[in-house]
Amino acid sequence: MSPRFTLGVEEEFQMVDKNTGQLASHVHTVLDKGIPIFGEQIKAEMLQSMVEIITVVCKDIHALRQDLSARRIKLAQILEGEGLAMISAGTHPSAHWSDQLRTINQRYEELEDEFQDVGRSILICGLHVHVGIDDHELAVPLMNQLRTWIPHLLALSSNSPFWIDRNTGLKSYRSIVWKRFPRSGIPNLFSSTTDFDCYVSSLMRNGCIDNAKKIWWDIRPHPFFDTIEFRVCDMPSTFEDTMAIAALCQALVCKLTWLYEHNMSTTVLPNNYIEENKWKAARYGLDAIIVDFHQNRRLTMRESLHETLDFVEDVVDQLDIRREVNYLRALLDDPYGTGADRQIAVYDETKSVQAVTNYLMQRTMLHCSPDSIVGTPQ
Repeated sequence: MSPRFTLGVEEEFQMVDKNTGQLASHVHTVLDKGIPIFGEQIKAEMLQSMVEIITVVCKDIHALRQDLSARRIKLAQILEGEGLAMISAGTHPSAHWSDQLRTINQRYEELEDEFQDVGRSILICGLHVHVGIDDHELAVPLMNQLRTWIPHLLALSSNSPFWIDRNTGLKSYRSIVWKRFPRSGIPNLFSSTTDFDCYVSSLMRNGCIDNAKKIWWDIRPHPFFDTIEFRVCDMPSTFEDTMAIAALCQALVCKLTWLYEHNMSTTVLPNNYIEENKWKAARYGLDAIIVDFHQNRRLTMRESLHETLDFVEDVVDQLDIRREVNYLRALLDDPYGTGADRQIAVYDETKSVQAVTNYLMQRTMLHCSPDSIVGTPQ
Protein backbone atom coordinates (compact mmCIF):
# COMPACT_ATOMS: atom_id res chain seq x y z
CA MET A 1 0.00 0.00 0.00
CA SER A 2 1.40 3.37 -1.02
CA PRO A 3 2.30 5.67 1.89
CA ARG A 4 0.15 8.71 2.50
CA PHE A 5 1.45 12.25 2.72
CA THR A 6 4.60 11.67 0.69
CA LEU A 7 7.17 14.45 0.60
CA GLY A 8 9.15 16.20 -2.08
CA VAL A 9 11.29 19.34 -1.92
CA GLU A 10 12.66 21.84 -4.43
CA GLU A 11 15.57 23.98 -3.24
CA GLU A 12 16.89 27.03 -5.10
CA PHE A 13 20.50 27.96 -4.40
CA GLN A 14 22.66 30.95 -5.26
CA MET A 15 26.03 30.11 -6.83
CA VAL A 16 28.92 32.31 -5.76
CA ASP A 17 32.66 32.57 -6.19
CA LYS A 18 34.00 30.67 -3.17
CA ASN A 19 36.67 33.31 -2.51
CA THR A 20 34.64 36.51 -2.89
CA GLY A 21 31.07 35.39 -2.26
CA GLN A 22 29.91 37.27 -5.35
CA LEU A 23 27.27 35.70 -7.58
CA ALA A 24 28.64 33.69 -10.51
CA SER A 25 26.70 33.05 -13.72
CA HIS A 26 27.71 29.41 -14.21
CA VAL A 27 24.47 27.43 -14.38
CA HIS A 28 25.06 26.05 -17.87
CA THR A 29 28.44 24.59 -16.89
CA VAL A 30 26.96 23.22 -13.67
CA LEU A 31 24.08 21.61 -15.58
CA ASP A 32 26.53 19.97 -17.98
CA LYS A 33 28.17 18.26 -15.01
CA GLY A 34 25.01 17.80 -12.94
CA ILE A 35 22.55 16.28 -15.41
CA PRO A 36 24.50 13.01 -15.81
CA ILE A 37 24.27 12.63 -12.00
CA PHE A 38 20.88 14.13 -11.15
CA GLY A 39 18.96 13.68 -14.40
CA GLU A 40 15.80 15.79 -14.29
CA GLN A 41 16.38 16.50 -10.59
CA ILE A 42 18.58 19.54 -11.35
CA LYS A 43 17.31 22.59 -13.20
CA ALA A 44 18.18 26.15 -14.12
CA GLU A 45 16.28 29.17 -12.85
CA MET A 46 15.61 32.49 -14.59
CA LEU A 47 19.09 33.82 -13.81
CA GLN A 48 22.37 32.01 -14.47
CA SER A 49 23.62 32.52 -10.91
CA MET A 50 20.98 30.15 -9.52
CA VAL A 51 20.41 26.41 -9.62
CA GLU A 52 17.61 24.19 -8.34
CA ILE A 53 17.76 20.65 -7.03
CA ILE A 54 14.66 18.48 -6.68
CA THR A 55 14.15 15.36 -4.62
CA VAL A 56 12.34 12.25 -5.73
CA VAL A 57 8.98 11.45 -4.14
CA CYS A 58 9.91 10.39 -0.60
CA LYS A 59 7.72 8.09 1.47
CA ASP A 60 8.52 9.81 4.76
CA ILE A 61 10.71 12.39 6.47
CA HIS A 62 13.61 9.92 6.84
CA ALA A 63 13.71 9.21 3.11
CA LEU A 64 13.57 12.95 2.44
CA ARG A 65 16.44 13.59 4.84
CA GLN A 66 18.65 11.05 3.09
CA ASP A 67 17.74 12.10 -0.44
CA LEU A 68 18.04 15.84 0.09
CA SER A 69 21.27 15.68 2.09
CA ALA A 70 22.92 13.54 -0.57
CA ARG A 71 21.85 15.92 -3.31
CA ARG A 72 23.15 18.96 -1.46
CA ILE A 73 26.50 17.28 -0.91
CA LYS A 74 26.83 16.24 -4.55
CA LEU A 75 25.88 19.71 -5.78
CA ALA A 76 28.43 21.28 -3.43
CA GLN A 77 31.10 18.95 -4.85
CA ILE A 78 30.23 19.95 -8.42
CA LEU A 79 30.40 23.63 -7.51
CA GLU A 80 33.69 23.15 -5.66
CA GLY A 81 35.18 21.79 -8.88
CA GLU A 82 34.24 25.06 -10.59
CA GLY A 83 35.67 27.27 -7.84
CA LEU A 84 32.16 27.99 -6.59
CA ALA A 85 30.14 27.65 -3.42
CA MET A 86 26.42 27.72 -2.73
CA ILE A 87 24.37 30.08 -0.59
CA SER A 88 21.06 29.14 0.93
CA ALA A 89 19.10 32.38 1.40
CA GLY A 90 16.14 34.22 -0.08
CA THR A 91 18.33 37.03 -1.44
CA HIS A 92 22.02 37.73 -1.90
CA PRO A 93 23.14 40.41 0.57
CA SER A 94 24.86 42.68 -1.95
CA ALA A 95 24.25 41.65 -5.57
CA HIS A 96 22.28 43.83 -7.99
CA TRP A 97 19.81 42.14 -10.29
CA SER A 98 20.81 44.29 -13.28
CA ASP A 99 24.26 42.66 -13.26
CA GLN A 100 22.86 39.16 -13.72
CA LEU A 101 22.66 37.15 -16.93
CA ARG A 102 19.44 35.45 -17.97
CA THR A 103 19.57 31.71 -18.47
CA ILE A 104 19.70 30.73 -22.15
CA ASN A 105 16.36 28.99 -22.47
CA GLN A 106 13.26 29.66 -24.59
CA ARG A 107 10.93 29.62 -21.59
CA TYR A 108 12.95 32.22 -19.73
CA GLU A 109 13.30 34.32 -22.88
CA GLU A 110 9.50 34.35 -23.15
CA LEU A 111 9.10 35.24 -19.46
CA GLU A 112 11.55 38.13 -19.80
CA ASP A 113 9.67 39.38 -22.86
CA GLU A 114 6.37 39.29 -20.95
CA PHE A 115 7.49 40.61 -17.55
CA GLN A 116 10.40 42.89 -18.52
CA ASP A 117 12.13 44.32 -15.40
CA VAL A 118 9.74 42.47 -13.10
CA GLY A 119 11.22 39.28 -14.52
CA ARG A 120 14.79 40.51 -14.76
CA SER A 121 14.83 41.51 -11.09
CA ILE A 122 13.83 38.10 -9.77
CA LEU A 123 17.11 37.66 -7.91
CA ILE A 124 15.43 35.57 -5.21
CA CYS A 125 15.48 31.94 -4.07
CA GLY A 126 12.72 29.94 -2.43
CA LEU A 127 11.89 26.57 -0.96
CA HIS A 128 8.95 24.56 -2.32
CA VAL A 129 7.52 21.66 -0.33
CA HIS A 130 5.18 19.07 -1.87
CA VAL A 131 2.94 16.92 0.31
CA GLY A 132 1.07 14.05 -1.32
CA ILE A 133 -2.71 13.83 -1.07
CA ASP A 134 -4.91 10.84 -1.80
CA ASP A 135 -7.21 12.49 -4.27
CA HIS A 136 -7.19 15.63 -6.43
CA GLU A 137 -10.64 16.47 -5.06
CA LEU A 138 -9.05 17.06 -1.64
CA ALA A 139 -6.80 19.80 -2.99
CA VAL A 140 -9.01 22.86 -2.68
CA PRO A 141 -10.76 21.99 0.61
CA LEU A 142 -7.28 21.59 2.11
CA MET A 143 -5.81 24.66 0.40
CA ASN A 144 -8.65 26.87 1.63
CA GLN A 145 -7.75 26.01 5.22
CA LEU A 146 -3.96 25.82 4.82
CA ARG A 147 -3.92 29.45 3.66
CA THR A 148 -4.19 30.43 7.34
CA TRP A 149 -0.63 29.23 7.98
CA ILE A 150 1.02 31.01 5.02
CA PRO A 151 2.30 33.81 7.34
CA HIS A 152 3.62 31.27 9.84
CA LEU A 153 5.64 29.39 7.22
CA LEU A 154 7.01 32.66 5.86
CA ALA A 155 8.09 33.75 9.34
CA LEU A 156 9.78 30.42 10.07
CA SER A 157 11.72 30.51 6.80
CA SER A 158 12.46 34.26 6.75
CA ASN A 159 15.99 34.61 5.43
CA SER A 160 16.24 37.65 3.18
CA PRO A 161 16.76 40.88 5.12
CA PHE A 162 19.34 42.32 2.68
CA TRP A 163 18.81 43.60 -0.86
CA ILE A 164 21.43 45.32 -3.03
CA ASP A 165 23.86 46.08 -0.18
CA ARG A 166 21.16 47.36 2.18
CA ASN A 167 19.54 46.13 5.34
CA THR A 168 15.94 46.54 4.19
CA GLY A 169 14.46 46.44 7.67
CA LEU A 170 12.34 43.44 6.62
CA LYS A 171 12.95 39.82 7.54
CA SER A 172 11.73 38.55 4.14
CA TYR A 173 12.41 41.03 1.36
CA ARG A 174 12.18 38.13 -1.10
CA SER A 175 8.42 38.02 -0.51
CA ILE A 176 8.18 41.69 -1.52
CA VAL A 177 10.11 41.13 -4.76
CA TRP A 178 8.00 38.10 -5.62
CA LYS A 179 4.75 39.99 -4.96
CA ARG A 180 5.22 41.95 -8.20
CA PHE A 181 4.37 38.89 -10.28
CA PRO A 182 0.80 38.21 -11.43
CA ARG A 183 -1.02 35.19 -10.01
CA SER A 184 1.23 35.22 -6.93
CA GLY A 185 0.52 35.64 -3.25
CA ILE A 186 -2.41 34.23 -1.32
CA PRO A 187 -4.85 32.19 -3.41
CA ASN A 188 -8.51 33.12 -3.55
CA LEU A 189 -11.11 30.88 -1.98
CA PHE A 190 -12.73 28.31 -4.24
CA SER A 191 -15.94 26.43 -3.51
CA SER A 192 -14.50 23.13 -4.74
CA THR A 193 -11.65 21.62 -6.69
CA THR A 194 -13.97 21.59 -9.74
CA ASP A 195 -14.40 25.34 -9.30
CA PHE A 196 -10.61 25.76 -9.24
CA ASP A 197 -10.20 23.55 -12.33
CA CYS A 198 -12.74 25.71 -14.18
CA TYR A 199 -10.75 28.82 -13.25
CA VAL A 200 -7.55 27.28 -14.64
CA SER A 201 -9.34 26.16 -17.82
CA SER A 202 -10.74 29.66 -18.33
CA LEU A 203 -7.28 31.24 -18.07
CA MET A 204 -5.83 28.77 -20.54
CA ARG A 205 -8.76 28.95 -22.96
CA ASN A 206 -8.49 32.73 -23.11
CA GLY A 207 -4.72 32.82 -23.57
CA CYS A 208 -3.80 34.23 -20.16
CA ILE A 209 -1.52 31.27 -19.41
CA ASP A 210 -0.36 28.27 -21.41
CA ASN A 211 -0.25 25.89 -18.45
CA ALA A 212 -1.33 25.80 -14.81
CA LYS A 213 2.25 26.05 -13.51
CA LYS A 214 2.03 29.78 -14.26
CA ILE A 215 -0.26 30.12 -11.27
CA TRP A 216 2.41 31.00 -8.71
CA TRP A 217 0.43 31.27 -5.49
CA ASP A 218 1.97 30.84 -2.04
CA ILE A 219 0.21 27.49 -1.92
CA ARG A 220 -1.45 25.62 -4.77
CA PRO A 221 -2.69 22.25 -5.91
CA HIS A 222 0.07 20.99 -8.18
CA PRO A 223 -1.26 20.96 -11.75
CA PHE A 224 0.23 17.58 -12.68
CA PHE A 225 0.60 15.62 -9.43
CA ASP A 226 -1.67 14.85 -6.50
CA THR A 227 0.21 17.13 -4.13
CA ILE A 228 -0.29 20.34 -2.23
CA GLU A 229 2.67 22.59 -3.01
CA PHE A 230 3.78 25.13 -0.41
CA ARG A 231 5.63 27.94 -2.21
CA VAL A 232 5.69 30.81 0.30
CA CYS A 233 9.02 30.07 2.00
CA ASP A 234 12.31 31.89 1.66
CA MET A 235 15.18 29.51 1.07
CA PRO A 236 16.10 28.74 4.71
CA SER A 237 19.66 29.06 5.90
CA THR A 238 20.29 25.46 6.96
CA PHE A 239 19.43 21.90 6.01
CA GLU A 240 17.73 21.31 9.37
CA ASP A 241 15.53 24.37 8.86
CA THR A 242 14.37 22.92 5.55
CA MET A 243 13.66 19.53 7.08
CA ALA A 244 11.66 21.05 9.94
CA ILE A 245 9.56 23.22 7.63
CA ALA A 246 8.85 20.24 5.37
CA ALA A 247 7.73 18.23 8.40
CA LEU A 248 5.37 21.00 9.52
CA CYS A 249 3.83 21.20 6.05
CA GLN A 250 3.30 17.44 6.09
CA ALA A 251 1.76 17.54 9.58
CA LEU A 252 -0.70 20.27 8.61
CA VAL A 253 -1.87 18.35 5.54
CA CYS A 254 -2.17 15.14 7.56
CA LYS A 255 -4.17 16.78 10.37
CA LEU A 256 -6.53 18.63 8.04
CA THR A 257 -7.08 15.48 6.00
CA TRP A 258 -8.09 13.65 9.19
CA LEU A 259 -10.54 16.43 10.00
CA TYR A 260 -11.94 16.33 6.45
CA GLU A 261 -12.46 12.58 6.66
CA HIS A 262 -14.39 13.12 9.91
CA ASN A 263 -16.54 15.91 8.44
CA MET A 264 -14.71 18.64 10.31
CA SER A 265 -12.57 21.59 9.28
CA THR A 266 -10.79 24.64 10.64
CA THR A 267 -11.90 28.21 10.12
CA VAL A 268 -11.36 29.50 6.58
CA LEU A 269 -10.17 33.11 6.56
CA PRO A 270 -10.68 35.70 3.82
CA ASN A 271 -7.59 36.89 2.00
CA ASN A 272 -7.45 40.35 3.55
CA TYR A 273 -7.09 38.90 7.05
CA ILE A 274 -4.30 36.55 5.96
CA GLU A 275 -2.59 39.46 4.18
CA GLU A 276 -2.44 41.36 7.47
CA ASN A 277 -0.53 38.55 9.13
CA LYS A 278 1.61 37.86 6.07
CA TRP A 279 2.84 41.46 6.02
CA LYS A 280 3.76 41.23 9.69
CA ALA A 281 5.63 37.97 8.99
CA ALA A 282 7.57 39.56 6.11
CA ARG A 283 8.40 42.63 8.20
CA TYR A 284 9.14 41.08 11.59
CA GLY A 285 9.54 37.32 11.08
CA LEU A 286 9.17 35.44 14.36
CA ASP A 287 9.08 38.77 16.22
CA ALA A 288 5.74 39.67 14.63
CA ILE A 289 2.59 40.37 16.60
CA ILE A 290 -0.24 38.80 14.59
CA VAL A 291 -3.98 38.41 14.96
CA ASP A 292 -6.00 35.27 15.52
CA PHE A 293 -9.04 36.53 13.63
CA HIS A 294 -11.12 33.50 14.62
CA GLN A 295 -10.85 34.33 18.32
CA ASN A 296 -10.23 38.08 17.87
CA ARG A 297 -7.00 38.18 19.86
CA ARG A 298 -3.46 39.38 19.32
CA LEU A 299 -0.49 37.14 20.01
CA THR A 300 3.14 36.77 19.03
CA MET A 301 4.10 34.72 16.01
CA ARG A 302 6.11 32.46 18.31
CA GLU A 303 3.04 31.85 20.48
CA SER A 304 0.91 31.15 17.42
CA LEU A 305 3.47 28.70 16.06
CA HIS A 306 3.64 26.88 19.38
CA GLU A 307 -0.15 26.60 19.19
CA THR A 308 0.18 25.30 15.63
CA LEU A 309 2.56 22.59 16.83
CA ASP A 310 0.06 21.73 19.57
CA PHE A 311 -2.64 21.51 16.88
CA VAL A 312 -0.69 18.87 14.90
CA GLU A 313 0.68 17.04 17.95
CA ASP A 314 -1.61 14.03 17.52
CA VAL A 315 -0.12 13.24 14.07
CA VAL A 316 3.54 13.85 14.94
CA ASP A 317 4.35 10.30 16.01
CA GLN A 318 2.22 8.83 13.24
CA LEU A 319 4.43 10.68 10.74
CA ASP A 320 7.57 10.03 12.81
CA ILE A 321 8.57 13.70 12.76
CA ARG A 322 9.27 14.15 16.48
CA ARG A 323 12.89 15.14 15.79
CA GLU A 324 11.80 17.92 13.44
CA VAL A 325 9.05 19.19 15.75
CA ASN A 326 11.48 19.33 18.68
CA TYR A 327 13.82 21.31 16.44
CA LEU A 328 11.03 23.78 15.67
CA ARG A 329 10.20 24.18 19.37
CA ALA A 330 13.83 25.01 20.09
CA LEU A 331 14.01 27.41 17.14
CA LEU A 332 10.94 29.27 18.41
CA ASP A 333 12.55 29.72 21.81
CA ASP A 334 15.80 31.05 20.30
CA PRO A 335 15.83 34.86 19.84
CA TYR A 336 18.13 34.34 16.83
CA GLY A 337 16.12 31.45 15.43
CA THR A 338 15.73 32.22 11.74
CA GLY A 339 18.23 32.91 8.99
CA ALA A 340 17.12 36.53 8.86
CA ASP A 341 17.70 37.00 12.59
CA ARG A 342 21.19 35.54 12.31
CA GLN A 343 22.11 37.59 9.23
CA ILE A 344 21.06 40.78 11.01
CA ALA A 345 23.01 39.79 14.13
CA VAL A 346 26.17 39.29 12.06
CA TYR A 347 25.68 42.67 10.41
CA ASP A 348 25.02 44.45 13.72
CA GLU A 349 28.26 43.02 15.09
CA THR A 350 30.47 43.63 12.04
CA LYS A 351 28.74 46.44 10.11
CA SER A 352 29.79 44.48 7.03
CA VAL A 353 27.52 43.06 4.33
CA GLN A 354 30.49 41.00 3.14
CA ALA A 355 30.66 39.38 6.57
CA VAL A 356 27.00 38.40 6.17
CA THR A 357 27.77 36.81 2.79
CA ASN A 358 30.70 34.88 4.27
CA TYR A 359 28.46 33.71 7.10
CA LEU A 360 25.84 32.42 4.66
CA MET A 361 28.46 30.48 2.73
CA GLN A 362 29.54 28.75 5.94
CA ARG A 363 26.01 28.09 7.16
CA THR A 364 24.58 26.55 4.00
CA MET A 365 26.20 23.14 4.50
CA LEU A 366 25.71 23.04 8.28
CA HIS A 367 24.45 19.63 9.50
CA CYS A 368 24.87 18.28 5.98
CA SER A 369 27.98 16.14 5.61
CA PRO A 370 28.82 12.79 3.96
CA ASP A 371 29.03 11.19 7.44
CA SER A 372 25.44 12.15 8.25
CA ILE A 373 23.73 10.08 5.54
CA VAL A 374 23.77 6.73 3.86
CA GLY A 375 23.78 6.46 0.09
CA THR A 376 23.75 8.99 -2.71
CA PRO A 377 20.94 10.19 -4.98
CA GLN A 378 20.19 8.06 -7.98
